[in-house]
This record gives sequence, structure tokens and C-alpha cells, in this order.
Amino acid sequence: MAPMPREKGRKVVASNRKARHDYAILDTYEAGMALTGTEVKSLRAGRASLVDAFAQERDGEIYLHGMHIPEYAQGTWTNHEPRRTRKLLLNRQEISRLIGKLKESGLTLVPLSVYFSDGWAKVEIGLAKGKKSYDKRQDLAKRDADREIAKVAGRRGKGMG
Repeated sequence: MAPMPREKGRKVVASNRKARHDYAILDTYEAGMALTGTEVKSLRAGRASLVDAFAQERDGEIYLHGMHIPEYAQGTWTNHEPRRTRKLLLNRQEISRLIGKLKESGLTLVPLSVYFSDGWAKVEIGLAKGKKSYDKRQDLAKRDADREIAKVAGRRGKGMG
């Protein structure tokens, strides 16, 4: 029997756009997730939410809390709990490095996106520091200024400005 062809590339299932607004991302890591069969089927259908999700260290491992994967529609009594805690699969060196950084200062682990990479479910987690409200306002003002500059440059390029 021939093996089933593996899907290639990266297919994003869910992304946490608010995380980049609320946190300054210092470093990112790619981690696998320990999932059940119905969770994978639900993810393949493109159903997941990272709102209120966070990662935490417990017993020398990293766990993802608060990620919502809805129950699989065709699932039976074997269906999963939507907001269960899921173990993240990282290298031992990455885990020890993350735990050291989390203990030293006010840093946290925030999931940035969930995706399939060559058929495997992955989550991108970011080592993040919370932004103050004035930092957020500065970012918004900078983005507005950049947009205005691009608009003027576009007009000038077309000979209107």
C-alpha cells in the first residue's frame, strides 16, 4: 500500500493579532502540540481561537492554556474538551532557556499563531513584554504617520502632488 502524500507548505489556522498590539515580542519559537484526533480534525477545518490564550511553565514543561478548539462536528463520545490545557513540544534546551527568561523578569509567553507546517500542527509562541498604554499610542501614531507618508509618496509618484 502506497503512503498517503504529505501536504507541503504552511497553512495558517488562527492568528492572535491583538498580541502584537498588547505586547512587545522579543523572541519567537515554533512548538508542536500534543493533540487528540478530533482536535486535529477541527483544526484542519480551520476552527480555532487564540483569544485569552497563554503559555505557562509547569513541572519543567510548557503548557498552552485557554486556546479554544471547538468540538469536531462529526465527533462522537470521543470528542475533546474545547479549552483543555495542551502540552507544547519543544527541545529540552529551548524549554530551559524559556524557563530561565520567564523567571528573570516580567516576561510572558503568548501564542501568536496556529498553523500546519508540512502536515504537522504547530503553534508560534512569542516571548513577550507587556506594553504600557502610552507605548500603544506611540505605535498607533507612528503607523498613521507612515501611512500618510506612503500616501503622499504615492501621489507624488503619479504626478499629482
